[in-house]
Amino acid sequence: MTDRYFAPAKINLGLSVLGARADGYHDLHSIMVPLSVGDALSLAPAGSLSLRVEGAELPTDERNLVYRAARAYLAAAGVGAGLEVVLHKNLPLASGLGGGSSDAATTLLALAELYPADVDLPALALHLGADVPFFLLRSAALAQGVGERLTPLKVPETSLVLVNPGVEVSARDAYTWLDEAGGFTEPLEVGAILAALEQRADVPYLNALQPEVVARHPAIIRALHALSDVGLRSPLMSGSGSTCFALAQTDVEAQAAVERLSETHPGWWVAACHTL
Repeated sequence: MTDRYFAPAKINLGLSVLGARADGYHDLHSIMVPLSVGDALSLAPAGSLSLRVEGAELPTDERNLVYRAARAYLAAAGVGAGLEVVLHKNLPLASGLGGGSSDAATTLLALAELYPADVDLPALALHLGADVPFFLLRSAALAQGVGERLTPLKVPETSLVLVNPGVEVSARDAYTWLDEAGGFTEPLEVGAILAALEQRADVPYLNALQPEVVARHPAIIRALHALSDVGLRSPLMSGSGSTCFALAQTDVEAQAAVERLSETHPGWWVAACHTL
């Protein structure tokens, strides 16, 4: 029997990078929120571990986070059986939406259902990547440290539009450029951000990575301007990019904006969604 699981995308409703760490990572202060759009995973017990990807050209061996997550859980749980996994890739690659991290976390959660065992899921998740523990929560959170210190937050449900102009941005590159520029920032004003979301007002957030990334990728600037041009508010790049988002008053407004953006920029990936 095959079970299907939803792997939500995320956006950063503000991403402050406080500084570089001796271990090569960075101290972050970010509001991370899961979204109603994402990838999907189909899992079925099998004699061995296998992965197939639909919708994207991705490796299907240990280079893939889903494969590594499945292998790590099966080993930690002492499960002799294997798993047949199909990753249905709907999100653009290297886009700042956390797709790979969400796919990995969803794999861990699914396996915890299929093969229950006394396994430390957060520890496995952090070993896979700094963003993976967040996706275990299935709720908004303030992320600190390298992203592993998570404080659940109640974020008002918000309609929004995502735009990806077809540019892939390496997170490693984005942080390297930030280091070179010394563009570190102060902690976010979390209370002010949440209040603005509640009031449907302009949101006082920032993305510390955005200035250096957009300086090298003009397409992202065009995406931010396009979101403003269709009447959406508070446009911002998510994560290390290249996906940008902006807020709508309602789902209807978001869908109307998507239709206009799809007409004017047919080569872009555009989606209306809301926070979970």
